[in-house]
Amino acid sequence: MRANGILMSITSIPSPHGIGCFSKEAYEFVDQLKEAGQKYWQILPLGPTGYGDSPYQSFSTFAGNPYFIDLDQLEKYGWLQKEDYEIYDSEEDDTCVDYGKLYETRYPILRKAFHNSKISNSEDFQRFCKEESSWLEDYALYMALKEDNANTSWGDWDDTLRYCDAKILEEKKKELEEEILFFKFLQYEFRKEWLALKKYANDQGIQIIGDIPIYVSYDSADAWAHKELFQFDEKGYPLAIAGVPPDGFSEDGQVWGNPLYDWEYHEKTNYAWWMKRLGFCYTMYDVVRIDHFRGFDEYFSVPYGEKTAKNGHWEKGPGMKLFEQAEKTYPGKKIIAEDLGYVTDTVRQLVKDSGYAGMKVLEFAFDSRDSGSASDYLPHNYVKNSVVYTGTHDNETVVGWFNHGLQEEERKMVRDYFHDYSTSDEEIYHTIIRGAVSSVADLCVIPMQDILGLGNEARMNQPSTNGKNWKWRLKKGQFTKEHRNDFAALMSLYGR
Repeated sequence: MRANGILMSITSIPSPHGIGCFSKEAYEFVDQLKEAGQKYWQILPLGPTGYGDSPYQSFSTFAGNPYFIDLDQLEKYGWLQKEDYEIYDSEEDDTCVDYGKLYETRYPILRKAFHNSKISNSEDFQRFCKEESSWLEDYALYMALKEDNANTSWGDWDDTLRYCDAKILEEKKKELEEEILFFKFLQYEFRKEWLALKKYANDQGIQIIGDIPIYVSYDSADAWAHKELFQFDEKGYPLAIAGVPPDGFSEDGQVWGNPLYDWEYHEKTNYAWWMKRLGFCYTMYDVVRIDHFRGFDEYFSVPYGEKTAKNGHWEKGPGMKLFEQAEKTYPGKKIIAEDLGYVTDTVRQLVKDSGYAGMKVLEFAFDSRDSGSASDYLPHNYVKNSVVYTGTHDNETVVGWFNHGLQEEERKMVRDYFHDYSTSDEEIYHTIIRGAVSSVADLCVIPMQDILGLGNEARMNQPSTNGKNWKWRLKKGQFTKEHRNDFAALMSLYGR
């Protein structure tokens, strides 16, 4: 069935508390999606973030970001007073998340709520801890140990902690019992609030598209507690790390730094950890978008310690064996394959064999280095089983891309393709969005920044840079009634 969705991170939801969260504004946004004729809301990963604030570098693949907990909800429970947190509110720049300020101020507030909650007496909390123990115990202990070790990664810890010495860990569990309980409390409240918001969205006819990064962070409970899953040496350090090779956009390539999987081990277990991970995602989302799908066909291995990806090489991934197991375990579940970048014939075959919907990005369609009308990203070359985007969270906004990211020759290609020679450069984003919505692709997803016609000041992420990413926020009232009506009319016109 043809449908449309909007891409916007939870962090971007308007809120008075410095970052988007599961607040009344999130429920209002769901109502606005419905009013705009949308069937999907695509979000970014929900995990707790560390250095660089990237949702793709989380302390756990199963945990949620405590910043998303609604402080007003905690006040309703009687665990906080408004004056506990309103003193930190600021509207000086409500278009930008101040992660530094959040890091300094949010946890003291959450700790106060925790102490007032007497949560250990709650049967519901106890049930949650028992049901989620397979990951929650490791995560809560890991975070407590991080705090006890000046918030450093486990690679810098004492050998006994790095090797997970059982006797030492038991001692630490007793010593850090209150901190461990605090981190469990955060996950309990996060999960409860998120599932309530998800249910509300589903009841309004909105499905959630979640994002599962292919890799986990080295600084994570997953890597620390389950070293057997990764290519580590006997001391717990990576033998090689993830990245992408040099290309036309980067002569050094990219070094991501994530540990690589020991795929032979995973195959021996029938991909048990991956099935657990996917199962978790299907409790959190309705559709799962798998990031960097190419890495399941072949992954780029960079020797540990290298500053660039120039000395990396390709290794064979698990291919269809993983996805055959996924279909056996979760038959009929929806998956979107992020098959972007340099796509080989074997990657194309993997997407085809899996049956998953691949991604098409209009911003990739007008590269003067490509052979014109043959581009897979031009709408006339789409197949129905695909998802079209104007751009993703990693791209320039459409306005920024057209006005600053293209050469004059490429801007002419866009105008020729859509036969639009009269619309101004600042307004042609309407034409480009229409090109995506009118395409044959079953699903179309438009970033909120493109719907609003914003420039690169609203860009969400610029890969390989630090300090300016993941910050953009929607201002209250910015997604206007006129925007919603116009978008709903476009959905009706093109059967979405």
